[in-house]
Amino acid sequence: MDLTGRTALVTGGGSGIGRACAEAFAVAGALVHVADIDAESAKSVADAVGGVPHAVDLTAADTVPALPSAVDILVNSAGTQHIAPLEDFPPARFELIQRLMVTAPFLLLRHCLPHMYRHGWGRVVNISSVHGLRASPFKSAYVAAKHGLEGLSKVAALEGAAHGIPPEDVVTDVLLGRSAIKRLIEPAEVAAVAVWLCGPHTGYLTGASLPLDGGWGAS
Repeated sequence: MDLTGRTALVTGGGSGIGRACAEAFAVAGALVHVADIDAESAKSVADAVGGVPHAVDLTAADTVPALPSAVDILVNSAGTQHIAPLEDFPPARFELIQRLMVTAPFLLLRHCLPHMYRHGWGRVVNISSVHGLRASPFKSAYVAAKHGLEGLSKVAALEGAAHGIPPEDVVTDVLLGRSAIKRLIEPAEVAAVAVWLCGPHTGYLTGASLPLDGGWGAS
């Protein structure tokens, strides 16, 4: 893999998976910006890979604009964990984990995608987890965040693939491209299902997804 001439931004790059990504992209020839809350770790890794360190607390939204936006590769790897039952889970800790693992990747996408679109090349790598697909007890914040990151990744993939399509063709070619029913769902149809879920015969329906997708998932 030759990424010479490419620039990568890796969050959580001071340790763990983020560090491994920073090292691998550098070996492939990319210039790597290493972002981490620990300034010493960011500098250590950046020095080792010939990159650029950024000491940044991504739970604070106003730190994102200070990071480089002219990057070809964005790797969202920053994360943290907290284990506690739902009834004891600190709300502030829950919110912090969402800011770090969902809001920060969203803000970084807004920050970096315009450059990728302008230059016709870009890659976004969101480091998720099996917890983006399945749940475990006592990890409500982490599981919620990883599920959110999975959804964000899918939206970014669809928007990126459709970039450059004339606006008048987006509904037919993108939104309804895989749908068996070639129309958008009506709000009243969603509301009807919501009311049905509150009825007397749905008490055993829990933890499931009901895709009102016009056959999208079957295609």
